[in-house]
Amino acid sequence: MARWPWIAGLAVLAIGAGWFVTRPAPLPATALDGITPDAARGAVTFAAAGCASCHSAADGPREVLAGGRAFVTDYGTFHAPNISSDPVQGVGGWSDLELASAILRGVSPDGAHYYPAFPYTSYVKADVQDVADLIAHLRTLPASDIPSLPHDLRFPYNIRAGLGVWKALYLRDDWVADAPTPELERGRTLVEALGHCAECHTPRDALGGLDRSAWMQGAPNPSGDGRIPAITPAALDWSVQDIAAYLESGFTPEFDSAGGSMADVIHGTALLSDEDRLAIAAYLKALP
Repeated sequence: MARWPWIAGLAVLAIGAGWFVTRPAPLPATALDGITPDAARGAVTFAAAGCASCHSAADGPREVLAGGRAFVTDYGTFHAPNISSDPVQGVGGWSDLELASAILRGVSPDGAHYYPAFPYTSYVKADVQDVADLIAHLRTLPASDIPSLPHDLRFPYNIRAGLGVWKALYLRDDWVADAPTPELERGRTLVEALGHCAECHTPRDALGGLDRSAWMQGAPNPSGDGRIPAITPAALDWSVQDIAAYLESGFTPEFDSAGGSMADVIHGTALLSDEDRLAIAAYLKALP
């Protein structure tokens, strides 16, 4: 019987350690010190990150980030929130640090974990300057007072506490591909971080984390409709120029056109510079 107090004490310590490791971890208070945001550069980041693809209404202006789009998955249905500049229904009342913590760490202003349907697992690799620029651009966009819709998730995925454990496993800021040249480094930033291409084009393991051993090798469509194609050199025999042209026009070398969610992606990549589109293409062609 004398062992039970020790066992209970160890259990309490284990629970406390588990909570400490998996607690929400926002950015430090000094994360944005010395950074001067540039809204013009932020417009480029906004296009590269495809923010409007999720947060604008399907039939509305892409500058109005009122949210509402539904994303059906095996875990339930996620609804993109209002991230417009409205101070009540949107994020206009958030500080720059709170917004940066949401984007880079997946942590809300009230200290809760966000679901990784918000691709902070990719954004975590982004440069803080790019994120500050993005936030400056977001503040220039119109406000919308449309309330965000709640997610509709199945048990146990509706319990946010488990997200801390998931983050401990999958929230990583290391790069997947090497980038020995400035062009490949820019392409890697656009593909792995801002563009979060792997979130769709890479399969996931049993716990929903990206399977890095099958990087960009295609994946089931989360909605259950078909399969998202592989975009590795072995699967995509387009040239660098073909890929860059597709990202601008939406037309394949065979004169087919982008459809579905990729059409939304093209809306953003078409606004990038020729150099950025070529950098994306160079990154994809350099993959193993």
